[in-house]
Amino acid sequence: METAIAFWNILKKDIKNYYLKPPNISWGIIFPLSWTLMQLIRSPNMEIIELLPGLMAMSVLFGTTSMLAVTITFEKRSHSFDRLLLAPISLGILVFAKLSGAVIFGLVNAFVPVVFAAFFTDLSGINWPIVIIAVILIAITSALIGLLIAVSVKEVFEAQTLSNFFRFPMLFLCGLFMPIEHLPAILKPITFCLPLTYGTDALNRAIRGSSIFYPTFNIFITLVFSVLLFCLCQRSIKKNWIL
Repeated sequence: METAIAFWNILKKDIKNYYLKPPNISWGIIFPLSWTLMQLIRSPNMEIIELLPGLMAMSVLFGTTSMLAVTITFEKRSHSFDRLLLAPISLGILVFAKLSGAVIFGLVNAFVPVVFAAFFTDLSGINWPIVIIAVILIAITSALIGLLIAVSVKEVFEAQTLSNFFRFPMLFLCGLFMPIEHLPAILKPITFCLPLTYGTDALNRAIRGSSIFYPTFNIFITLVFSVLLFCLCQRSIKKNWIL
């Protein structure tokens, strides 16, 4: 019971202090909307349904990595995170609460483009169970990347810089802007080493009906990435946070 109370209080604090701030809420709305308009202006004949998988994946990636990496780094900087580490709760519950807030924020961000798209196109042909599973897995892997960054840096600007170091290569190499088959052969091995590639491919199959791999394979590989990232985070946490 005490563990559940501690988990809820940490999660509630993060949501209230960070995730429900107006800039974060507006970012979740303005970013997908502006990106959609830019793509439609550049390619007037492009259907919104073709943009939806990429918009959802980007919204999750930027929302989870930014919030988790920056908030934890900010708390470490202000020493409020030290009080959490000294609290009579396990480190696992603390980390799980932090990850849960970022994952929830990423899930909300992911479906903002869906709400906008529903006003302009028919979404009845979408395989929603696969979409939900893919979005959850993208949110988990992105949150773990954000946690790994937060553990590795000391300043907020370092967290932002390191986040972009991971995010932008993934955006351009995972098939969001250019189909993977059109990428140079030298870049394709890197593409298949990125967790976002498989999450985006699953969304493409569920929304557009076309993908490189089967959804079950994409889900399995994304789960493997989640486990690997979790192990890396656990190792880094024990090295940097356990005094």
